[in-house]
Amino acid sequence: MAKKLTKKSASFPQMLNFSELDRVFDNFRRDMEESFLTFPRIDFPSFPKFQETSCDIVDEGKQFRVKMNIPGVTKKEISLNVTDNALEVHAEHKEKSEEKKKNYLRKERSQLYYDRTVPLSAKINPRKVKSKLIDGVLEITLPKSKPTHIQKKRTIKVQ
Repeated sequence: MAKKLTKKSASFPQMLNFSELDRVFDNFRRDMEESFLTFPRIDFPSFPKFQETSCDIVDEGKQFRVKMNIPGVTKKEISLNVTDNALEVHAEHKEKSEEKKKNYLRKERSQLYYDRTVPLSAKINPRKVKSKLIDGVLEITLPKSKPTHIQKKRTIKVQ
């Protein structure tokens, strides 16, 4: 037989004192934070930042023109590899000099790494590829082995 609640027996919500629980957890959190402040700081080695490169590819008929954003690197730090129908771009920047006088709290710009492979829809002539780097934008001209005709656009009305 089920027992009926009387005025003497407390219901479940009345038994919990949430303000007391909040106080206990706040004290626990504060004590944990204070105890971990005394631990020595551990600095982990920094790993290179892998950056996603933005890329534009234009088919100009006789050649492809590729523009790629790779800020923070010099032209000596860029490696281009060309196959018959793909372009591979690798770039890596490492800061070589370390300043002991500066009080760095965090140093996130010490290494950059870019890696991108761009497939091309036609064979290219690897011997005639040219590239230049201006203000963090790498522009690559890839002449095709056999020029293709530029397709004419035709506007289609949506019904």
